[in-house]
Amino acid sequence: MVKKRGPVAAPKAAAEDKPATLKDLLNPEVLQKLKAQSESMKAEAEQRREEERRRAEETRRAEQKRLDNDFGHLLEKSDPNWRKYK
Repeated sequence: MVKKRGPVAAPKAAAEDKPATLKDLLNPEVLQKLKAQSESMKAEAEQRREEERRRAEETRRAEQKRLDNDFGHLLEKSDPNWRKYK
């Protein structure tokens, strides 16, 4: 009877054998500038979203205030059973 051997460990590839990535090829200064630019773009996008949300909230408040001063709108929204208010 032949004994079974465990799986044979393949020799691991050295770091030099791996293909070079763009991160490896770029100068560290350029990489740092790109990261800073990415962060600033993210911050600007967040600021734009916040400004848009604030503008939409102001628009909604202005519309609600206009509707609250409109007698026809208030009459439509009011309860038609006025007897309970007598």
